[in-house]
Amino acid sequence: MIDKIAMILLIIGGLNWGSVGIFQFDPVAWVCGGQTGIISRIIYTLVALSAIWCISLLFRDSREPQGLSA
Repeated sequence: MIDKIAMILLIIGGLNWGSVGIFQFDPVAWVCGGQTGIISRIIYTLVALSAIWCISLLFRDSREPQGLSA
């Protein structure tokens, strides 16, 4: 569950950075009251923590069971 949440937050962060790079527009800052707004900073922090969490995905054994099989 945490893996999926982290991936969703990384996708949001990636789309946000793509928007900044291509259009020079930061949707998170626009929605949340600027880059220095507390909500924006929380979102940026959550995206960063998600990136750190997803580093562990690179080092996990891909042969681990992903769930219950029938």
